[in-house]
Order: sequence, then structure tokens, then C-alpha cells
Amino acid sequence: MNNLTLAFLYNVRHKYPDPKDPGTIVDADFDDPDTISWMLKHFKRCGYDVIPIEANEKAYFSLYENREKIDIAFNYAEGMYGNDREAQIPAMLEMLSIPYTGSSPLTRENGHNKARMKDILIANNVSTLPFQVFKTSKDKLDKGLFFPLIVKPVAQGSSAGITNSSVVATEKELYKQVLFILDLFKQPALVEPFLSGREFSVPMIGNPPKLLPIIESKHDILPKKYLPLDSLEVKWIFEEESKGANFSCPAKISESLKKNIQEACFGAWQSIGYRDFCRIDLRCNGGEDPYVLDINAPGLIPPEVSKTSYFPLSARVAGIEYDELLKMIIDEARKRYINKVQIIQ
Repeated sequence: MNNLTLAFLYNVRHKYPDPKDPGTIVDADFDDPDTISWMLKHFKRCGYDVIPIEANEKAYFSLYENREKIDIAFNYAEGMYGNDREAQIPAMLEMLSIPYTGSSPLTRENGHNKARMKDILIANNVSTLPFQVFKTSKDKLDKGLFFPLIVKPVAQGSSAGITNSSVVATEKELYKQVLFILDLFKQPALVEPFLSGREFSVPMIGNPPKLLPIIESKHDILPKKYLPLDSLEVKWIFEEESKGANFSCPAKISESLKKNIQEACFGAWQSIGYRDFCRIDLRCNGGEDPYVLDINAPGLIPPEVSKTSYFPLSARVAGIEYDELLKMIIDEARKRYINKVQIIQ
């Protein structure tokens, strides 16, 4: 038994994301009740005494009341409102001097905001694509960007807002999709070139980090009604229905491509300042040049709920079962506090 008291912080949704119902997409980053329930069971199987705390407006009071009991917090929360919501729970934990898993408030927000993330990567010579942020539907397209382009919310995860319509080939399509993002998510739209090469997802764990087996999205097997990208339709519908037939792990790649992916991932981790664990998404051009698309505080859906959650799936391929994965994340965080090693931003 671990004899640790663990605060488990999470956000829960009550409607499964449906591309045909925009109202369900806004909370796509949150987790289903079944996911939270099974994660609690796994924490208890690991021997932790668990204090579950939903990361809503009352979360601070629960943390404050239990601060003397909590040995460490497992921060699985996305925050509630605003484009900077991922910083909310880490900031509360730091204010209360409660040790916690994962990255600092600044790192979480710099990773969550794709434009800020890309600015930092560019400044540190980490490969990422040129981009433009549209704050209104009247902004003029930069002359250095060429179609086809892809339009995304600037601060969402879980493929929220990314559908077949996100890939645009004309200015008319571009501004229609920009307006959709502005209206639905109440945040700017990020626009960047749409690459058609191979796409990868790379889980990382540890301090310093190591790469778990690389996952490749197999866009060539998607039904014709889906464009070749990890869209909301693909991730939330086809992926589950096909039981993960649209990706392979470990990816079959050349040594040169593996080296390029590793270099980009380590560069991104260090530049943004991640701790304990994260997942990095990359896509290649026509050759073997990978570009960082996104950096995530990854989902950890238990296998009883889904076998297609990327991080646990990659861990299983590496021989790490779900309970061991949770303990690894917690142990990595505890070591940081025991050794008083914190990353300075």
C-alpha cells in the first residue's frame, strides 16, 4: 500500500461530443462520468486514499479544507472557463503549497494556447508551421500563407472544432470556418498550412523525459467521407467504432524520421517547460520533416472505458499497465518535490 492521500482533480462532461451538435463540442476536453469513476477505482487499487474534487468553482474551497491531509494532487483538470483555464488548478495548488502532478500554470497555458506555444517553439528553433491568429472574421490573410489551410480554435484540445470543414481551399471557405470558431468557442481561430504527410502522436514521461512507443495515424484506411486528419469525427466516432484500427503503435518509421521526431519532441518539451508527462502531436510534409502541431496534457482514459486512449495504449505497448502508469506519473512528481527540483520558467 502507498499510504498516500491523493487529491484527484478532474472536469466531467455529461454529453458525448457530437459533430452534429455544436453545443456538445465545447466541453470535449472534459471526461465522461465513467472515465472518472474508473480512474478513482484504479487509484484505490494502487493503494491511495483518494479525495475526488471536481475542478469547478468550488474546487478551491475543497483544496483549502483538505490541504493538511493531501500528500499530492493528481491534476487531471482542464479548468472551467476562459482561454487560460488550464492554469487555474495548478495556480490554486501552488497558492496552497500542495504538491501536484504535471506542469506549472505557465507551462500548461503556454501549451494549451497553440499560438503562444508556436511562438515559443519558433523562438527556440523547434520545427513548427507558420501561422496566423484571426481575432475577427475581417482580418486579412497573411500573404505568406497558401491554401490548403486548416482552421482551429486557438485554445482547445481533443480535436474540438476540427472537422472536415476545417480544411479550407478558398478565402470564402476560410472566413466561413473562422466565423464558426469565433462564434462557437468565443476565442480566436488559428490558421496554418494543412500538411498531407504522415501524422504521429508521441507520449513522453519522466524528468528527464523518455519517449513511449510512437503512434501513427493511418489516414489511408479512413472511409472516404473523412478527410485525412485526426478530426472530431475520426477521433470520437470512427476511432471508437473501429477499435483503433486507424492507428498503429509502434509506428513503422525509418531511423532518420525517428531521430527527427525525437529532436522535435525533446525540443518542444524543454522549450515549453513540461514536467512528468505530456503528449506531442506532429505531422510531416511530403518528406520526413516533422512539424509540431500540438502539445497536450494527455487523456488517460482507463482500458475499461476505451482501448484507444493514446497515452495508456502506448504505455501498454511498452509493457506498462494502467495502474503502473498512474503510479509512474505520481512517483515522477513526488521525486521533484523530494529533490526540490523545479523547472524555472
